[in-house]
Amino acid sequence: MENNQESEFRSGFVALIGKPNVGKSTLLNRLLGQPIAGISAKPQTTRRRQLGILTAKEYQIIFVDTPGLTDAKDKLAKSINSEVQFALNDSDLLVLLVDASNPAETMDEKLLDAIQASRKQPPVLVVFNKADRLNKSTFAQLSALYREKLPQARTLQISALDGSGVKTMLQEIVGLLPLGPQYFPEEQITEDYERDIAAEMIRAVCMDMLAEEMPYSIATQVQSYKERENGTLYIDATIYVERESQKGIVIGRKGQMIREIGTKAREELERVTGQNVFLELVVKVQKDWKNDQAFLKQIGLSGG
Repeated sequence: MENNQESEFRSGFVALIGKPNVGKSTLLNRLLGQPIAGISAKPQTTRRRQLGILTAKEYQIIFVDTPGLTDAKDKLAKSINSEVQFALNDSDLLVLLVDASNPAETMDEKLLDAIQASRKQPPVLVVFNKADRLNKSTFAQLSALYREKLPQARTLQISALDGSGVKTMLQEIVGLLPLGPQYFPEEQITEDYERDIAAEMIRAVCMDMLAEEMPYSIATQVQSYKERENGTLYIDATIYVERESQKGIVIGRKGQMIREIGTKAREELERVTGQNVFLELVVKVQKDWKNDQAFLKQIGLSGG
């Protein structure tokens, strides 16, 4: 790794934090140039930290995509919040992503308080997403509002969806990183296993396709992820729900819903992997899994 020998090489862990559904996973996928994070229009798509590794000649940035803080009280919610807290105390830089169309909500206030109370006190970059909704005057007002609590923070605006401002943001991040080593091989883009990424993408599809509160009762786990001799990926995954009645909703009348979920998930997985995918889905009941610490650990969450 020749980059390790360069005196000006910068590296570090950059936590992407923000309230649920603010665009953190969309931004991470754009920064890496390929999807590794599941995306849904509904909050709580991300439930655990996910690393995205961006390497260039002069730097290596390890982005930590965190879940959004939540007010819920079950063990799942506590696990989600502990993931955020870990990132706050273990990162070299914090990128606080704010929804420019709906800023300064209660959850933003809680994040600002958490940043102030964090043990490490890393530099903070406040990034207003959905930049098309901000004029110069509004941006200046919002910047001043956030700097009241974080006086040293830098502010800028981007659109994670169309990419505007992202290059400037990246330059700011590199400038704030310390000098350091190359932690990962330059070709590596995530620390997650392919099966974990697949499970998250299947769950994101479920969240998009199932109505009302149903998506938040769903967990996913990939049991088997194998490439066959003909190059096709065989993925065997389980969708867990909390109650028997929910199982019927996910399966749908005559199996219609589970077929539609399977088709959309397979298309997403083929887009990400660039391979043909054979996806087999089963639905199982895991009663009150959000408060089952052993099960949460089984699916990669700490359980609070």
